Parts: sequence; C-alpha cells; structure tokens
Amino acid sequence: MNKKISTQHSIPSIQIDGLSHWFGKGSMRRQVLDSITMKIEPGEVVLLTGPSGCGKTTLLTLIGALRKIEKGNLSVFGCQLRGSDRRTRQMLRRQIGMIFQGHNLLRCLTAEQNVQMGADLIKGLSYRSRRDQSREWLRAVGLEDQMSKLPQDLSGGQKQRVAIARALAARPKLLLADEPTAALDSITGREIVDLLKKLALEQSCSVLIVTHDPRILDVADRLLEMEDGRLASSLDSLN
Repeated sequence: MNKKISTQHSIPSIQIDGLSHWFGKGSMRRQVLDSITMKIEPGEVVLLTGPSGCGKTTLLTLIGALRKIEKGNLSVFGCQLRGSDRRTRQMLRRQIGMIFQGHNLLRCLTAEQNVQMGADLIKGLSYRSRRDQSREWLRAVGLEDQMSKLPQDLSGGQKQRVAIARALAARPKLLLADEPTAALDSITGREIVDLLKKLALEQSCSVLIVTHDPRILDVADRLLEMEDGRLASSLDSLN
C-alpha cells in the first residue's frame, strides 16, 4: 500500500458533505450528482473511476470552483465554496491546477508560452525564472524539442502534455486531472502519472484523477468509484 496520509493538524484539501447538482430547467432538469460525501487530505493521490456520464467531470468542475454549488457543502483548503463570491473562487483557482481533455491552449502562443502562463501565477518570480520553470516542465513531460511550436503544429498527445506542464508550472496545492493519459501511449502515460505522484510526495499536493485507464490504478492511495451520480465505494490501493 502507498504512503499513509497524516491527518493530524492538517486541513483537508477537499471536504464534501451531501453535494448534489442538476443540469437544465423545468421538465429538462436532470440530477447529475446525488449526495456526494468525500474527503481528500494534503499529499493524497485519489483516482475516481466510473462509466461515462456518471458525473465525474461535473464533480471536478465544482471542486475547481468553475460552477456554483447548488446543494450541500464543498470546502477547498478549508474555504467553503457554497455561497462564495467571485473573488473567493478566483483566489482558490490560483492554487488549483486543472488538466481537462479539451487542453484549452491559446492558439497564438507557443508551447513554452502556454506553460509560462502557469508559472505566471506564482508571485515573486522574475520573468527569467518563470521562463526557466516553463522549460523545465516541458522537458519533464518530454517536449524539450517542441517548445517553440504552436498548438496547431502539435499532436493531440503533445497538446495534452503541454496542458499538464502548464498545470504543474503553477506549483498547485491541488491538482484536478480529467483523463490525463487518454491521448498518451502507455510509456508516456506512465511517465506522466509518476510525475503527478512525485508532485504529491514532494509538495504535499493533493491529486484527484478521473480515469478509465487500468494501467495507472497502482499510483493511487485510494480508488473511488462513481455510478449514476453517487459514490459507489472507496477502496484502499492494493499496492
């Protein structure tokens, strides 16, 4: 089994109690999350699995302060998101790294410049330090020879790695990743999840990964299973 997480004198990175969420209005209103309760500690790596459409990505966007909380309580770093104002949500997002399947790279910027946008969130760094950090993360994800390319000149897997490097360059306290290995081959995918695990160990960064990839389950401290908007089970890693 992986490392044990000490809970003494620490505030959970994520604390969720009775979280429910709906999409649509009137007759089209549909519940996508139903009474979710969970907690993730600093430095913990948690994998969330389940069939497509069961609410995993919606849960990530709520934790990432990208949607308003409708019912239940959700705290990130001890800050309650239900009823929070825009400034509070913006402050929290600066401490959260997000990796989504759409990449969300700026088309007019090179790979290096896209990654530097993450480093720009760190206060007190000089331009040279931010540039050097962006290059370091691009090397870490195997793109040292692609730094000057625009997104349109990169493959899907390369774009995914740029998005991962950008998220890591911000030195987040919490990393939310939606299928980070989906566009990657098995070797690169393993290198990426090992990098995320290293981040958790060295920087006490909590990592929540949505995945269908059975090849990376061993990286988790815990596995959560979701079905029909509910958490079906919570299992310790078998490592």
